[in-house]
Amino acid sequence: MLTGKQKRYLRSQAHHLQPIFQVGKGGTNDHLVRHIEEAIETRELIKVSVLNNCLDDPKEIGAEVAAAAGAELVQVIGKTIVLYKESKDHKKIELPRA
Repeated sequence: MLTGKQKRYLRSQAHHLQPIFQVGKGGTNDHLVRHIEEAIETRELIKVSVLNNCLDDPKEIGAEVAAAAGAELVQVIGKTIVLYKESKDHKKIELPRA
């Protein structure tokens, strides 16, 4: 679990990032989750955007994708989801202590 301080730090790091995945009207699936797992292993922090034609709630999608990918849900703002997972091989982000 991330502390409030750590989430705040990750939000500041994610601010300049562009979303690298989009969730459309088909919603989430295993294929999307697998790609997110691979990307989050190399990047640690990613953004996912939910398109306007997707009828599902972005908060629900964020929680679902985070749980499936084994990542932490940092933030859902509007239709943008920020996910974090500490990388095993490509560690770049040093979180502040609690």
